Amino acid sequence: MKETTVPQQRQTAPTETRTLTPPVDIYEVEDGLAVIVDLPGVAKEDVDVRVENDVLTLSCKSKAALPETAIYTEFQLANFFRQFQLSDRVDQEKIRAEAKNGVLTLHLPKAEKSMPKKIAVQVN
Repeated sequence: MKETTVPQQRQTAPTETRTLTPPVDIYEVEDGLAVIVDLPGVAKEDVDVRVENDVLTLSCKSKAALPETAIYTEFQLANFFRQFQLSDRVDQEKIRAEAKNGVLTLHLPKAEKSMPKKIAVQVN
């Protein structure tokens, strides 16, 4: 049996943490907007969603699934960061977030003042 060896990966320590802009899909739904965000390698505990000064900020930290030190790597997980300017048509107090299998879904409901209103017609 021939012995095989794993090639040594040159170790380079990045001076900065890489940050990526995650891809999103935004859908208009009946009661507002749904924002679907791809976040591979991110657990729901590592997702931070905030609203401040009409800006929705999403920041996430990726972690390797295995705690062991890799002997060879070809890719590196990165942190994610993205911001969205919100209009007054979004009810910022009712924004919800759900995470499942590396996908974050944000629900941005319409503010009451931007919801369509039915006006009753009076007969004289």
